[in-house]
Amino acid sequence: MEAIKRMVVAVFDFLQGIVVFLAILVMIYLFLFSPQEINGASMEPTFFNAELIVTNKFIYKVTPPKRGDIVIFKSPKNKDIDYIKRVIGLPGERVRLSSSTFYINGKALGEPYLPSRTVTAPGAFLGENKEITVQAGDYFVCGDNRPHSSDSRDFGPVPGGDFIGKGIFRYWPFDKFTIIPEPAFGV
Repeated sequence: MEAIKRMVVAVFDFLQGIVVFLAILVMIYLFLFSPQEINGASMEPTFFNAELIVTNKFIYKVTPPKRGDIVIFKSPKNKDIDYIKRVIGLPGERVRLSSSTFYINGKALGEPYLPSRTVTAPGAFLGENKEITVQAGDYFVCGDNRPHSSDSRDFGPVPGGDFIGKGIFRYWPFDKFTIIPEPAFGV
């Protein structure tokens, strides 16, 4: 009888440990980090369809987004859909697109993550040689696959409040496991 009692206690202790572990995982998922699947081609060649990354969900609560950050945010057109793009323009900056080059406050933005001769066409919101000023709290974002990306050129700057988090590393496919680099800009 004592052996059965010890076994029941051991099983309940084990189950209690599992419940605590799962509760910790849920808290991490809800408030700190979460997986994100890349859907579509808008970030090629940086990310490809079906790749998986980890999103840091708390970083923008303590520090503002920086130019070049890979951000995940709620689509301006449908809040049930998440987009992934790169921050190009920061609050208060003037953004202009001219001959496939972004200009930030009048200076050409070098984009080392793009293949050479990438065509960046104007969109419905930001036309060729049209300059906009990014409002306080908003960010101008673009996909790396400029010909196949719906981004701020089309729908305008994105409120920082719609940001879910920052992409920090790719973990699938495993042979492409890497920390997402932060490009250096001269602007």
